[in-house]
Formats: sequence, structure tokens, C-alpha cells
Amino acid sequence: MAAAAVAIAALTAACASGASASKVKPGGRSFTVAAAGDVLIHPELVDQAAKDAKETGEGESGLDFGPMLAGVKPVISKADLAICHMETPVGTPKGPFEGYPEFLVPPQILTTLKDVGYDTCSTASNHTYDHGLTAVRRSLDAMDKAGLGHTGSARTPEEAERINIRDVNGVKVAHLSYSWESFLNPTPEKEKWAFNRLGTDAIKQAEARARKEGAEVVILSVHWGLEHYNEPSVPQLRLAERLTRETGVDLVIGHHSHVVQPIQKVNGTWVAYSLGNQVARHSSPTGLTEEGAIGWFEFRETTGGWDVRARYATTLVDIPPEVEEGEKLPQGAVADYRVVDVRRAVRDPDGLSSERLARYRLAADRTRGFLYNRGAFGGDGLEELSLERD
Repeated sequence: MAAAAVAIAALTAACASGASASKVKPGGRSFTVAAAGDVLIHPELVDQAAKDAKETGEGESGLDFGPMLAGVKPVISKADLAICHMETPVGTPKGPFEGYPEFLVPPQILTTLKDVGYDTCSTASNHTYDHGLTAVRRSLDAMDKAGLGHTGSARTPEEAERINIRDVNGVKVAHLSYSWESFLNPTPEKEKWAFNRLGTDAIKQAEARARKEGAEVVILSVHWGLEHYNEPSVPQLRLAERLTRETGVDLVIGHHSHVVQPIQKVNGTWVAYSLGNQVARHSSPTGLTEEGAIGWFEFRETTGGWDVRARYATTLVDIPPEVEEGEKLPQGAVADYRVVDVRRAVRDPDGLSSERLARYRLAADRTRGFLYNRGAFGGDGLEELSLERD
């Protein structure tokens, strides 16, 4: 019975794929989008970057985040448009830096994000205003210097009205970013323009401006939901329904839960409720907070718009155990914080301990389950990113 169900689901997906293919415009344009979860630089990750800088001799002001994120570069760098979520403001290169609850992180992470292959980042989150407008301005200045696009916060009222539109393979793609506002550090009334607060009407107005400015595709990053829940909340589901019904947004990318939530089509539009963390080290790691996903979306031009195919790749933040100075690492443990492309690790396990291989397989199985938990395996056609792409 189970085998029959799998066969029927596979046939349904194949039929859906064939139907989409028949709509594709001959000779039409196409492009790929990679999007990943929260970039959340906790103090332990700053310490790791300092350790890596000593070993590599690279990095700015004694910090090198390159080795930490090198594992996802082969995927991110292949996308025509790669979108990150920069959760927090940045400080000055030499610090001081802060962790939860009022983050201030090294700007050196932005250089690494650019080197990994990210083109633009969403900046609207509940931590955007942790250190006020000064830090917002410093962060966007640093992103400009690193060559990263940004949307979701602004340095001036004039900038707040601008739409982040990029030319991607000859297609004008707009990127919008909205978030619920922090209760700890709300935006002052006189600076409300500096932060994009989540709301259907505000998003509809921004999309209308984007279309007026020539955007052919609009991608929305949204900071929403509840932390540490693998299922989207009722408000998330309701907002996804409204956004996909009342706007023409072509793709919704969710963040904030710090764990993976489903990807599904809502009213014909792909919604990734949460892609988990791209990189983070929570004070109490749960295992789930280290698992994430890279969403991979292929846009193909049709006679009436765009056909979007969705795939994903599982990631995992390897966390070393806490040991006293001079003690040996437990068998199978890792020594450094590293973001792992789980597909590659499972495919080529040479040198991996049995414990690490089992951990990667668990991450792959759990992530698949959470992503498919709202039916994306069948008619929606969500697939794992093919290994051949590497």
C-alpha cells in the first residue's frame, strides 16, 4: 500500500511538471534563485572566526568567516540571484560585539557573504533596531562597501521609498523585505520610515511601486511566525493566504523560527515558511536549530508570466562540543563550527566518522519531513536539488 502511494505521488508530481513544461515560452528567459535561512552571528561564531583567521592568515581585523561558510559556496555561487537574510546590525570591525538579546556583530561577515555568492540580503527583522538608527546606517554602509544589495531597512526617508530591483539574466527582479517589530527595541515614531513593518497593505503598495518601476518578478522576504516551531503558526498561514491571493508576489521566503518549516504552494505561489538558520549558535542548541535549507527556485518565462520550480538542499551547522582545555574531543566530534552541505557529505562520506554520518543523515531525513509536511511532495512538486548540479 505504501509503495502504491509513493508511485501515485510520483506520478502526480510528474504530471504537474509536464503541465508546467507545456506552458513555458519557447526561447523564453529563465533564471535561478537561491535563498537560505537566518545569518545569526553569536559570540561563539566570532571566536571561531578569530581562530580561523590565525590559521589562514586571512580576514579583516583578525576575523575570517570564510572557512565557516565555505561548505555552501558551491551551491550559493551557482544561482543567478542569491538572497541571504542578515538578521542583525553590524558594529565596527574591531568591536565591541554583542550577542542575544541585542546583537551587534562583525561587519566582516558581510564580506564573506559576498564571497560565498550572495547578491542581496533582507534586513528587516526583530533585531534590525537593536542599536538604533546609527547601527542601521552603519550596517547598510557596510553592505554597500561589500557589494551586497539590501532591502528592509533604510538610512533616509528617500531610501525607504526605493525598491531593490536587480537585472537577473535580462529580467528585472524586485526584492522586498518586511518583519514584525521588536517589543524590546521598537522603531521610534520619528524614524518609522527606517524599518519595513509587516502588513499586507504595505506589501501591496511596495509591490505596486516595484511593478511601476518595471519589475517583472517580485520576491518577498518575510520575518514572521514563532521561534522553534517546525509548523507555521495560524497567523503565518492566514498571511500567506492573503499575500498570495491579494498580491502578485511571485515567491515568499520566510525566516525567524530558527528551524525548518514547510515549503508549499499557496494559490499557485511558492511559500517557504522558514528556511531555518543558515548559520547560528544558539545558547541552547536543540539540533533542530542547526538544521537549515537552501531553497532553489527556477523561474521560466511562460506566455502569461512565470513558471517556478522549487527544490532544496539541506544544510547543517556542525557544532564542536564544550571541552575543558587540554581535554580530547569525544569520538566522532568536530573541532570547528562549519556549515555543511549535507547532500555532499552523505554522498562522499570518506573520512567521516560513523557518528557524523549518522548526524548528517538525521538532518537530511528531518529536513525532508518538515519541508514536505504540508503536501509539497505530490502535486506541488518540491524536489531535492540534484547531486549532479554540483
